[in-house]
Amino acid sequence: MSNFLEHDYAPICDLYERHLGSTLFEPYAIDLAHRIAAHCKEGSVLEMACGTGIVTRQLRARLKPPVALTVTDINPGMLDYAQRKLNSLEGVIWRQADIANLPFPGGSFNVAVCQFGLMFVPDKERAFREMRRVLVTGGLLAFSVWDRIENNPWGIIAHETVGGFFPENPPQFFKAPCSFYNVDVLRTLLTVNGFDRIEIQAVQKECSSSTARSLAIGLIEGAPVLAEIQERGGSSGPIVDAVATALAQTGGENPYRSTMQAIVVTARAKE
Repeated sequence: MSNFLEHDYAPICDLYERHLGSTLFEPYAIDLAHRIAAHCKEGSVLEMACGTGIVTRQLRARLKPPVALTVTDINPGMLDYAQRKLNSLEGVIWRQADIANLPFPGGSFNVAVCQFGLMFVPDKERAFREMRRVLVTGGLLAFSVWDRIENNPWGIIAHETVGGFFPENPPQFFKAPCSFYNVDVLRTLLTVNGFDRIEIQAVQKECSSSTARSLAIGLIEGAPVLAEIQERGGSSGPIVDAVATALAQTGGENPYRSTMQAIVVTARAKE
């Protein structure tokens, strides 16, 4: 499975939300929402790759009511889950959309935001062109991507532990989230596709889970690596046990405490 965008997330959304949401994604969602709310008092915001709606909830809580929020994801399973979970939120428009082929007219939004989605887009050049196209001149682009796997113990532990079960053909999923961290590449993509006032920051936060096993369940049974394991004839149970043990050795079992690091980027759409 080389294109993880095509994975059917519907069966695993609840595990993803319950075991990974508050641990890996919510701390950075709060960070992004604060950055955006400080710059957006009116107009419209586009969220891309919304996943299970973790950033969506934080944005809607911090944006003033007149600000319109359009929320998208290419994956229908994730989008449906987020919409059901947040159906009580007012002022949210839901739309299935590909970041590299956004179905909106040029200059439709004052802000575009994406948390931990751009790593999985195959045509990144086109994605950055599209994000610039749908922003007004001077509009804000804010996004985060995971830093290198060595700066994210959850990633390297899961990758190496899963690989140990399949030494001849190790699953590669955990390399994908941590594959788009190169600051020079990010800056170049932004510059050549119409952005300036670029700020790129490595942001470290605590990676906190109620138990190491809870995080292990999310990483293995709440992520596309499960399909890779099953394609190789493996079972998730022993692998969850092994990942939980490995996590506990470095961050404790109950609770689990470690660190994680993302690259957070803001830029402005230039003329």
